Amino acid sequence: MFERIKKAFLRDAKGPSGAPASQLSAHGPLSEWAHSRGMTFSNAALSSAVSMQGKVGGRSWKMELGRPTRDYIGGEELRARAELGVNDEVAAMIINRPLKESLERRAYSMITDTLQTTASPNLPEEMRWLAMYDEIGWEAVADAFWQRYAVLSDRREHALAWVDSNLVNLLLHWPQPGPSASTPFLVVLLRGKCYLRMQYQPADTSTLEHAATIFTSACESALSGFKK
Repeated sequence: MFERIKKAFLRDAKGPSGAPASQLSAHGPLSEWAHSRGMTFSNAALSSAVSMQGKVGGRSWKMELGRPTRDYIGGEELRARAELGVNDEVAAMIINRPLKESLERRAYSMITDTLQTTASPNLPEEMRWLAMYDEIGWEAVADAFWQRYAVLSDRREHALAWVDSNLVNLLLHWPQPGPSASTPFLVVLLRGKCYLRMQYQPADTSTLEHAATIFTSACESALSGFKK
């Protein structure tokens, strides 16, 4: 059934979807946390977001906490981005399985709607990625990981090189209380950049710290495996 989804999304344009504003967490603990990691901290009043910047492998990376830019995220959204300068032909994504299944159901419903002949340009880009890339699995990783997450990639060897044992361990062992298996979460390696996007829940610095560690570890693995 997803062949029809692929055709619809591959001809579609990109575009983010909006979402209602959410209440920001107190900035004091976030500022202290950022400085403890050697990161700079700023509060962008116009965008109602806080921003933290640091370095990984000599490359700059940025983490923001603010209003969600995806309609599948409720409350605050935690997002990160790093321009790694790695091979821009590599494409891979780690996504929590409930979110993957929800986006696939949404895509299928849209494609089978007889009143809708083309995909909306305002749909999340993640839906196009699900249509474009194959899910990859391998036996060396524990079943608990595959129950919670899915890995998709343009090529199997890219997924194997990026998702190493350290990254798998971090993704499986969030500090408690941590995000549930159904909390929207994804890490993407695409066009030489690495991205993280997740619902900030529970909203505390232990979640922030672990998400940052996952992201920087994903960056380090990409820098190690996909140098130009």
